[in-house]
Amino acid sequence: MIFRYANQMVASIEGIGHTLILLTRTLLWIPWLWRKRAETVAQMATCAFGGFPVAMIVGMFSGMVLALQSGYTLQKWGQEELIAIVVPASMVREMGPVMTGFILAGLVGSTMAAEVGTMNVSEEIEALEVMSINPVYFLALPRIVALALVAPLLTIYVDLIGIFGGAFVGDRILNLSYTTYMKHTLDTLELKDIYSGLLKALVFGTLISSVGVSQGMRARGGAEGVGKATMRTVVISFVYILIFDYILTWMVYQ
Repeated sequence: MIFRYANQMVASIEGIGHTLILLTRTLLWIPWLWRKRAETVAQMATCAFGGFPVAMIVGMFSGMVLALQSGYTLQKWGQEELIAIVVPASMVREMGPVMTGFILAGLVGSTMAAEVGTMNVSEEIEALEVMSINPVYFLALPRIVALALVAPLLTIYVDLIGIFGGAFVGDRILNLSYTTYMKHTLDTLELKDIYSGLLKALVFGTLISSVGVSQGMRARGGAEGVGKATMRTVVISFVYILIFDYILTWMVYQ
């Protein structure tokens, strides 16, 4: 039992090291990104349109549930208009980037792991190396850059949808007019709130894509190995999102 946990610990450390090395090597290829601009744009379109419908639903109901729960509590003290402070701040600072990260991990990160993992087990990555094509430049660079750029854009979309979802609940259930809600929203949000949320989204997108490509490149054992790599990508991405969410919040608001 002890050896089993020790092996799992060693495998986890190896996975973290492989991901960090992959990300570092990818960053070194950034000056040559223009050569892969067509594939990067294609990857961005895949990431954006793949997560767009789910992001709309998640963003809308996140804002609505947050407004409903906090509104009922604040209504006891006649302060239901404070949802116009709670909902926008929560969406922009936390729920927007975190929910977007979860969506992208489940939809895009797993897809990247499956694609790269299938190429790995079918020896296509080895074929690239034989042809003197760097797999990091060919596979990792466009995927990591694409998701790092799409994540902040999708986060802005989720934030806006969530804020309007809160406004809808405020108007229909809590008797808070749209005008009052938007006035409090504009008075509450600060520039720090916006850029901290976008910074989180950028980091989350980079982490998710790095983990997905790394797990795909380490996949072994045919279809079963690809399935395990896909599962590990989602689980590890979720854990990283929560850990780095705390770290970045502490750094920004300390």
